[in-house]
Amino acid sequence: MAIDGIQVLVRTVTGHEAAILESWLGLLKSGGSLQTGRIREVELQAQARTVFGQLRDALASGEGDGHAAPYETLRETLADISRSRAIQGFTPTDTANFVLSLKEPILIALDAANAGDLASLVAGTRAANRLLDGLGLYTMEVFQTGREEVIGRQSQEIAELSTPVVQLWDGILALPLIGTLDSARTGVVMENLLQAIVDEEAEIAIIDITGVPTVDTLVAQHLLKAIAAARLMGADCIISGIRPQIAQTMVHLGVELNVVSKATLADAFALALRRTGRTVVRRAAPAPVAADDRR
Repeated sequence: MAIDGIQVLVRTVTGHEAAILESWLGLLKSGGSLQTGRIREVELQAQARTVFGQLRDALASGEGDGHAAPYETLRETLADISRSRAIQGFTPTDTANFVLSLKEPILIALDAANAGDLASLVAGTRAANRLLDGLGLYTMEVFQTGREEVIGRQSQEIAELSTPVVQLWDGILALPLIGTLDSARTGVVMENLLQAIVDEEAEIAIIDITGVPTVDTLVAQHLLKAIAAARLMGADCIISGIRPQIAQTMVHLGVELNVVSKATLADAFALALRRTGRTVVRRAAPAPVAADDRR
């Protein structure tokens, strides 16, 4: 008759609960999570006690599949822990070890409880490995998803910060671009630029590409989209910052922006001032006041 490994595991976990939990807490403390300073010992102990209690209750159902209904509460707790660790900057190893380090105390307890029964020991060990490995993989999946969400949010924030719209003068805006333009970033560029045109009632928008490393046909298409959107809002565009290397590349590729361009932002700003009927005049320095006149 085959031995039910889950029943062996249930008896072991129930009969050696205190020893298993104490040993697991010791492994967690020495595992490096506390040394990072990202989590306090009290919080780590609370997480371990909660997870162990939910694991024990789920095992009592006799189900050995960590994806089954009795483990739903445990999976939710592990998911919350994994997502919080992804935000706190834990490594994947630290996150996986939170569950996988429980294997050693349980296997030691199985060995002690079934020293004279090799068949029960083997069955319980297999059940424990299968269950904890599955839960460990689940925590890693949630952790990876959480990390990707964090990276996605950070990338969006960086994209927004790297495309600031600066008001140079009444009715004149500048959009300095740094880095490579892609479809996603072009959307952010257009959104920021159009909103600034509306807010400032701008007549001219200067798009400075000094910080764009290369301009190919794809980048040119993205620039044209931004220019066309600005024109629909009633603002003329000027491109500045086209370096000699970029100009040669654009000529070689046959790229035509069909928009006024200037070599520097200063030249583009001067042109924008002239288009809006403004001039910049250098005032003569005031003559020094003689000592006798100051009396």
